[in-house]
Amino acid sequence: MPDNTIMRPGFDKEADAAGHAAFLEVGLPVFYLDNGVELMEQPDGRRFEIRWIPDLPADKNFEIVREVGRRADSAR
Repeated sequence: MPDNTIMRPGFDKEADAAGHAAFLEVGLPVFYLDNGVELMEQPDGRRFEIRWIPDLPADKNFEIVREVGRRADSAR
């Protein structure tokens, strides 16, 4: 029987990956930190380095700095 406890090793990575995939599946961008770089990934696999802008509404609280390469595990 699989170990379904939250505290098992690797659960945090599994939960993060599932959330990331779920956002992309429904067509929403995913925002995350990767080695200190703030990124936004679009559902089509494009990724952008972003800069947060405080105190603005959620749909306007970042600016794109540059496009970066696709994820190595992206099937797109």
